[in-house]
Amino acid sequence: MSLHPFNSPRASDLFPLGAFRYSIDLSLPEKSEAPLERSSPLAKLEAVLFLSREPLSSRRLSQYAELPEGTKVKELVRNLNRRYDEQRCSFRVVEVAGGFQLRTRPQLAVWLLRMHEVPQTARLSQSALETLAIIAYRQPVHRAAIERIRGVQCGELIRQLLERNLVKIVGRSEDLGRPFLYGTTKKFLEAFGLGSLRELPTR
Repeated sequence: MSLHPFNSPRASDLFPLGAFRYSIDLSLPEKSEAPLERSSPLAKLEAVLFLSREPLSSRRLSQYAELPEGTKVKELVRNLNRRYDEQRCSFRVVEVAGGFQLRTRPQLAVWLLRMHEVPQTARLSQSALETLAIIAYRQPVHRAAIERIRGVQCGELIRQLLERNLVKIVGRSEDLGRPFLYGTTKKFLEAFGLGSLRELPTR
């Protein structure tokens, strides 16, 4: 069986800005800084994205940024990304795991990996990646089905994936003994830079 090689998360998804520690000056300036438009919906949205440690849905972004009712979050995100592209910023907003998050650009990944502050993505063995790929593409799937495809026992690998929150129990099969059914988690989508399972590579 030919499996999609999830060798590592895509570089653009390794470094969400909210994962870094920030020193934030909350003091008010002596003079008004009108050109910054700090109270604009775009500025509020950017501030929330900047501090978020996880992807936020459109609804949560609207709530946290106190956006006016009816504001189109996706349109604001497009405007932000257009500005970032024009200014050649090192980051942009990406749609991942059903939400939006500020992440660094892929071409900076090699350089950023040298920094101790950068959160390291968990490394998976080839066997674990194969097991994860089967679960991702066949979910909901039980252990026996996974082992039939791989030809070896996978109990320990499934346990590791559960511990890393890449896989979760999603129910029980109607087969004899009613074994657990496994599926992927939101963290799986975040780790591999996927907006939803529909974005899984088809070859």
